[in-house]
Amino acid sequence: MLRHVLATLAYRTGKALRGADPEFARFSAGDGMRTPVEILAHMSDLLDWALSYTLDAPVWAPKPAGEWEAEVARFHAALEALDERLAAAEPLNVSQERLFQGPLADALTHTGQLTMLRRLAAVPVRPENYFQAAITTGRVGADQPAPKREF
Repeated sequence: MLRHVLATLAYRTGKALRGADPEFARFSAGDGMRTPVEILAHMSDLLDWALSYTLDAPVWAPKPAGEWEAEVARFHAALEALDERLAAAEPLNVSQERLFQGPLADALTHTGQLTMLRRLAAVPVRPENYFQAAITTGRVGADQPAPKREF
């Protein structure tokens, strides 16, 4: 199930990132608010943190946000690393419930923030019936299928 959560995260975040103007990365909704590139970097940090738990070496090691394209690549690399670990035969060293309730649920929340910031930046994401989306376990890269039913 967690691998499908990662595929869902890749699909939904990919949708929030596609078609965004380069200026969107630094869009500010107000003082003290994270920019989209900072949110994306934080999401990668969460995935790295989750991976560290599965390796029985938990460490929170946030990295400063880089350039937009580099952060998009880092996000998908972090998804791929965690997906590979979840697919491996070795024990996870942490409960799946804890992984979901902590870093993965947090990352899903931030996907919603990115989508909301797109609307505030006047480049909204089209709504979609995600129940019908072609989300496939193991597909966590930037290459995601086109939406099946937007409205």
